[in-house]
Amino acid sequence: MTRTERFVFAGSSGADLAGRLELPEDNPRALAVFAHCFTCSKDVVAATRIGRRLVENGFGVLRFDFTGLGSSGGDFANTSFTSNVEDLVAAAAALEHAHAAPRLLVGHSLGGAAVIAAAPRLSSVTAVATIGAPFDPGHIRHLFPDQVLAQLRETGSAAVTLAGRPFRVGAQLLEDADRHHLEEALAHLGGALLVMHSPVDEQVDIDNARRIYEAARHPKSFVALDNADHLLTRRADAEYVADVLAAWASRYLPESPAPVGPPTSGGTVLVEESDRGRLAQSIQAGRHAWAADEPRGVGDDTGPTPYDLLLSALGACTAMTLRMYADRKGYPLEHVSVQLRHRRRHADDCADPVETPCAMELIDREIRLVGPLNAEQLDRLAEVADKCPVHRTVTGPLDVHTSVVRSNDLNARVDPREGKP
Repeated sequence: MTRTERFVFAGSSGADLAGRLELPEDNPRALAVFAHCFTCSKDVVAATRIGRRLVENGFGVLRFDFTGLGSSGGDFANTSFTSNVEDLVAAAAALEHAHAAPRLLVGHSLGGAAVIAAAPRLSSVTAVATIGAPFDPGHIRHLFPDQVLAQLRETGSAAVTLAGRPFRVGAQLLEDADRHHLEEALAHLGGALLVMHSPVDEQVDIDNARRIYEAARHPKSFVALDNADHLLTRRADAEYVADVLAAWASRYLPESPAPVGPPTSGGTVLVEESDRGRLAQSIQAGRHAWAADEPRGVGDDTGPTPYDLLLSALGACTAMTLRMYADRKGYPLEHVSVQLRHRRRHADDCADPVETPCAMELIDREIRLVGPLNAEQLDRLAEVADKCPVHRTVTGPLDVHTSVVRSNDLNARVDPREGKP
């Protein structure tokens, strides 16, 4: 089961960059950062499929939108190849701060050139993989019509349509790309390199792969993506890339899994929005993960509701408490089952929780006990059920202290009662 976290961090321009960190159920073999293609986003089909397949292979993968693209802040017109490299370095630093340092960088198209340029600055990285990457970042110049290039020279900015979407670009984008050469970065990569390229790539021809490979030092490898298009639009091609990448990278990774986040105790639960629906949530407690949602009409019914989870906590605690007490007292209790119902309408809770706060009004708990128990034992177990820890928690006074984390600072917490960090 995949755990998904919304991952926001400050990019090279100071704007918030939107990322998605996907993790396997257990600790990942290593963490990877994926850099998408030019003017694409973290959710482009190739990035999504490769990232999720890597998660299936035991990796944790951070995909994010470069400055001014997708859901990230900032102005694309002010970006450049240099800013992309700086965004990658910032992503790696934020990932290390929140979880663990990345060991693997993966870049698609211009994102491949960016991971090569960023890798020498990231000491934790031991493996770098490129997919359809240009040897020269200035290769993007061929995407701009002559009239756009002329306008950039004359006015310093121009509107252009790329991949069917309008963008405003600045002259510094091409000027900066032209100044970058990857020979030095490839000579000081600091890790193993895997070059993956399609021989029939019409956007970035295969000779780019040859030049990258020849400029790099060993260990280095090349894999031909036969018959694949540049954007890897066929699912089989993307999954093949991820499977080969996972097997190759494993040779250059530490044997022990990467720890993700601070050690979780039995009292720590993490709830994050997932991409399975508008209200869908992924929940993690230690090494265990599950989902929550609301019924159709309010949510997408991808998991139990919050009330279902509350009832399950009460039911589980009740059954465990009765089992421990019966075993300690030597009662002939053979089996326990607890069925719970609540009175509350989900839609009422979602309507306006501020103006019309509402809560669960009543819980019906039916406990079924199997075994030759006498009347005294049954009465005692009924009393014990009301003393289980969760029962006492939900029926007694409970103070919930809330703090808010700023999206651009994972350490800055705000106490809403004080209104300051």
